[in-house]
Amino acid sequence: MAAADPPERPRDLRAPALGAVAWLSALAGLLLPGRAWWGLLGVPLLLALPWVRRRAGRAGVGYLGWAAVAAAVAAGAALHVHEVATGPVPALARQDSSARLVLHVSSDPVLREGRFGGYVIVRATVTSITSRGTRWHDLDAPVLVIGSESWRGVRLGESVRVDARLQRAEGRDLAAVVSVRTHPVVVARQGPALRVAERVREGVRDAVAHQPQEPRALIPALVDGDDSGLPQETQDDFRTTGLTHLLAVSGTNLTLVVGALLLLARGCGVRARGLVAVGALGVVGFVLLARPEPSVLRAAVMGSVALLGMGSAGRERGTRALGLAVLVLLLLDPWLAVQAGFALSVLATAGILFLAPGWRDALARWLPRWAAEAVAVPLAAQLACTPVVAAISGQVSLVAVAANLVAAPVVAPATVLGLGGGLVAVLSEPLGRVPGAVAGWCGRWIIAVAHHAAALPSAAVEWSARPASILLLTLICLLLAVGLAPLLARRSVTVVGGVAAVVLLVAPLPHPGWPPQDWVMVACDVGQGDGLVLNAGDHAGVVVDTGPDPAAMDRCLRRLGVRRVPLVVLTHFHDDHAGGLAGVLKGRDVGAVEVTTLDEPEGQAREVAEEAAEAHVPVRRAVLGERGAVADLRWTVLAPEHQPSGSSDSPPNDASIVLLVRSHGISLLLMGDQETEVQEDLAAELAGLGVSGVDVLKVAHHGSAKQDPDLVVGLHPRLAVISVGEDNDYGHPAPRTLDLLRRAGASVRRTDQVGDVAVLAGPDGLRVTGSR
Repeated sequence: MAAADPPERPRDLRAPALGAVAWLSALAGLLLPGRAWWGLLGVPLLLALPWVRRRAGRAGVGYLGWAAVAAAVAAGAALHVHEVATGPVPALARQDSSARLVLHVSSDPVLREGRFGGYVIVRATVTSITSRGTRWHDLDAPVLVIGSESWRGVRLGESVRVDARLQRAEGRDLAAVVSVRTHPVVVARQGPALRVAERVREGVRDAVAHQPQEPRALIPALVDGDDSGLPQETQDDFRTTGLTHLLAVSGTNLTLVVGALLLLARGCGVRARGLVAVGALGVVGFVLLARPEPSVLRAAVMGSVALLGMGSAGRERGTRALGLAVLVLLLLDPWLAVQAGFALSVLATAGILFLAPGWRDALARWLPRWAAEAVAVPLAAQLACTPVVAAISGQVSLVAVAANLVAAPVVAPATVLGLGGGLVAVLSEPLGRVPGAVAGWCGRWIIAVAHHAAALPSAAVEWSARPASILLLTLICLLLAVGLAPLLARRSVTVVGGVAAVVLLVAPLPHPGWPPQDWVMVACDVGQGDGLVLNAGDHAGVVVDTGPDPAAMDRCLRRLGVRRVPLVVLTHFHDDHAGGLAGVLKGRDVGAVEVTTLDEPEGQAREVAEEAAEAHVPVRRAVLGERGAVADLRWTVLAPEHQPSGSSDSPPNDASIVLLVRSHGISLLLMGDQETEVQEDLAAELAGLGVSGVDVLKVAHHGSAKQDPDLVVGLHPRLAVISVGEDNDYGHPAPRTLDLLRRAGASVRRTDQVGDVAVLAGPDGLRVTGSR
């Protein structure tokens, strides 16, 4: 008679629980005001002291140890907050003072496009500051630097001297925002280790320089997290398909790189402690290559946890290492507790350690073990991260597991060969292109997976980021975590569920009640920006502005069922009106893009032209008085009449296209971002055309305070639509504008309050509804 298998020993969860306690304590120290966190931790401790005295043994000591850890983490977090909020840098920032600073650059510069051209942001620490004849030195105050494009040349690890103005920072992790007036003057170069790492990064780029644009940009992202060259549309597809972790430095990167290094060392005969030393050197080299920033250090620690989880007794070692890693990271950098990247790393690692083994064993009852593991690992990581991803992006990816499964076989070769090509390219660029070519082909596979999966009709579903919705999603994920293993063990249930999932992905998801019948115009909820769609019948729509986010605009058009776009009108080139163009061009038949007469900002105007050319869509200029028609839709171009005057506060805003639209008996005036003076001219022009009123006014400039009362009141709009982002930094819509609209007799609908705003035409006349 065979002996029964010994019962499985319960897993020791003390270390993960300790990590959770540390996380909660760090949040208390960072977020609670003043000494409130002392009460939160101290009251339970005082109440438990009698019990500790009675149980003076191991239990009592253990309780005191846990309390000490919680107090240490919370105190460390509160100390970080205090250090950032005190000292000369925040004091001068509160007074908007000018100063001469010496900054130690702590991140790579990032180029951004603003309303008036490009600018660069970079994180740094102030080591010395001189203001009003007083000099402070030996400082360590974290700041955000905003400078001109000349800052693109600064390098991580350098020290620079600048004259700047200090302003109050909104985040509690920054002592100030530094607005730079001068070009940076380098006073200390990078150290030798960072210079070597920089040369290797250049080698990676050289190794794939002969590849097409997307794989040429993807391979550096896989190796060291540099995704700066990847088109925005491709990044959006990676986000939709749950492949974004490949574009950022994550524990996966380190596991692949150090794992390959360990295999090479083992093949060379290295054993035992030698492998430990090789692994440690690999971790240090990876951190230098990917930049010694907090996110990279976090990824290195989480990757080390994953390496510990390999081999025999890996589950037990991995769970202990995870808890201790969380504790150590939060002691070193408490700000990680409020960073989404940290939460995603911890949750993904926890999902793989706690959920994946059981799901793998269940699937292995009827699948080969390698196939069971290939399915279980991405499924566990994705389920664990889903609530946080939804809170960040406002959507839940339905293709993430499948996309990761299909892309997984080439991720390791692309990463390892990309790094190998970079190392070889340091010595010989032609030789480095050999492994770089193979890495590039692997990168093309990953990109094809992202594009094709994102193009599926039901690739992702929108999910509100409100607390109640995220709580509901978390409960759903917990139920799946608890009950999925028995289902995966049954072949019939899993196969039927897989087939149903495929059908769900390839068939468009229904949107009950949306789009509403007889819709004339929809103001899409694209955040702080404008994105309007005019119904042109038969799954067609004329798009006026595209908002700042291609993914948000694409989702809105999908919900409306718009597959053909005869015309895209970009009122002007600011990012909040033209940044989402790629989302309209993606997978649709687009007739033309019509733009304003002023190519400012130049960078964004050039980007629009490049995106349209890549999609083989012609670009044309709007002409004053131009008339257009599609089906029952008619429109006339009312502005711009001429180039903005030299006294204009914002020439791009004043050069915005204005459309007078008529559809199904409803008249609409679609404003851009015109300032008050141009609105006054427009009011006179409308009077000259005999336009005494409109049914719908799309309010200019997201409801800013700069509105011409004569124009608004003179139009007598029945409905005013404001496209505006929730909790935006501009104070839009302005209270005085809302008062003006009410005085004009208009009913007001805002995208930040009701989501997509649909204007309807029916037997009863004008109606309006929101998607929320």
